[in-house]
Amino acid sequence: QITKARQDIRAIESALKLYRLDNFRYPTTEEGLEALVNPPDDPEARARWPAGGYLDRLPVDPWGRPYLYLSPGNQGEYDVYTLGRDGQEGGEGLDADIGNWTQD
Repeated sequence: QITKARQDIRAIESALKLYRLDNFRYPTTEEGLEALVNPPDDPEARARWPAGGYLDRLPVDPWGRPYLYLSPGNQGEYDVYTLGRDGQEGGEGLDADIGNWTQD
């Protein structure tokens, strides 16, 4: 489960980097990760939208919850993370938070 979460987070990070190349910024917290799968309303931004978006679909974490996203993040330019099995901040083992700042 931890490996799946790390793989998902890496895939989301790759999509965020492509988004930034096209839009010169990361999606805001308000736009969220949905900005990677749904075309924007703004016609100028829509013109830069790649066919098929940046991800086919947004993955859910191994416990069935959406990944969380903050931009700017608390750990870096952005944070992509899951709160682990228990859905609570902190924890150990399967209950530990897994984020792009905890990647090996």
